[in-house]
Amino acid sequence: MGICNCLEICSPYIPKSLINHTRIVLSILSFPNSCGRIGCPEKPRNELTKTRSFARDYPMNRAFANHSKYNRVPIKTFYSLREGTHLMPHNSTASYRLGAIRAGWILLLFLVTPFCRSSFAQDLASLPLEKHYTQERVSSADPTGANDDGNWKHPIKAGEQRTIAELTGPGIITHLWFTIASDENYHLKKIVLRIYWDGDQQPAVESPIGDFFGLGLGEYVNYESGPLSVGSQRALNCFFPMPFYKSARITISNEGEKDISAFYYNIDWQKHKELPPGMFHFFAEYRQAQPNKGWTDDWKSNGEAKVNDTRNTDGQGNYVMFEAEGPGHYVGVTQSIIQNQGDWWGEGDDMMFIDDQKTPKILGTGSEDYYLGAWCYGNCGINPFGSNHPTFAYRLYGNPVNGGDDRGAKWSVYRFHLDSPVPFEKYFKMTIEHGHANHRSDNFYTVAYWYQSGPHKSRMPLPPVAERIPHMVNTGGPTMGKP
Repeated sequence: MGICNCLEICSPYIPKSLINHTRIVLSILSFPNSCGRIGCPEKPRNELTKTRSFARDYPMNRAFANHSKYNRVPIKTFYSLREGTHLMPHNSTASYRLGAIRAGWILLLFLVTPFCRSSFAQDLASLPLEKHYTQERVSSADPTGANDDGNWKHPIKAGEQRTIAELTGPGIITHLWFTIASDENYHLKKIVLRIYWDGDQQPAVESPIGDFFGLGLGEYVNYESGPLSVGSQRALNCFFPMPFYKSARITISNEGEKDISAFYYNIDWQKHKELPPGMFHFFAEYRQAQPNKGWTDDWKSNGEAKVNDTRNTDGQGNYVMFEAEGPGHYVGVTQSIIQNQGDWWGEGDDMMFIDDQKTPKILGTGSEDYYLGAWCYGNCGINPFGSNHPTFAYRLYGNPVNGGDDRGAKWSVYRFHLDSPVPFEKYFKMTIEHGHANHRSDNFYTVAYWYQSGPHKSRMPLPPVAERIPHMVNTGGPTMGKP
């Protein structure tokens, strides 16, 4: 992959301070007979100190580049770490140039890779770099110095919405940590998290708090992924970077019947002097189907001919995780399932509609395949792992809850596209079948995560709290899975 492509992928996560460091590396790689891109033999450049546009010569995302009025980050195309000193003469040998290119690559990847991999997290490779922000925190700490850190004296009442953070930008939220003292059943489904950016009256994030952290069944499960994790005891963590230019506001709504006895939180964020134009806002949307509406209940096995021979080429009837207007990029989803029917729930294929509302651009081969597992996660009569219900939780994908194949089985899975976010210019819809060609009627609960510019115009209303409580539905069909 070329340097230009590397920067294009990572650009939403590169602060200006890193761009300043990167200027040194790019200057090393600028030769008099190139346009500034590696391996690009365009017209000779006579002025070694000519200022070039970073967004033009080293294209980042299109949203960044399209802001031509603001995207000029000058780079001097001289040959050294110190202006006016030539690091290599015009007649230097090819081997000498190759060595410089390799050295430049190492330096650039050292600077950029941490932001590709961990999205502002203080990765080991980035620790030596100078930081150009102030570290801030908003928390539930007792302002009097006493020990009422979770606001036990001022519980969040039933029906109350409380603002827990109001931040003035520019800045980047880098970490959310919550833990909740509540004895109400399914409080993870009844408490709603909302986040607002830059004065927008519509929330960019709106989700039951448990679902946002991957706990779509309303029950606590410890697991760890790159952006989300749940630690002992009941510690909810999010590491998605969330930039804002002017302001950020975070609210908690208690839609339950009991007060929240205490709500502890730490919201860690970076205060910047400025953020580069074109950084997208973070979005998350909850959706559910309880149940999905399969096209038949007269079946006994996923493998029946009338099921397998049914075709679905346009995604008609698919479960929709989210729909958005761009530009932006999709970065992942968490999903929980309750099986209302026996046999394997995951015969459905993922379908991504990218800048085309009628035809899917990306087609999958099965639900567990999209979530980067295989062979029904050891169920549907296939058990290569030596356990009836194996579970795992990795940085980009996982299956923290595996309930088997019978009616009533509970599942949780996740997939994050941190390796390659899926970009869109005008339109995006993320869908997945519920069974092959949508023949099954299981319950799905999802939260999709993405970045985009502008407001979210296609958000579905949050279902009423009573409809969010997970429960099995009698939909007919088989009751047992394969032994």
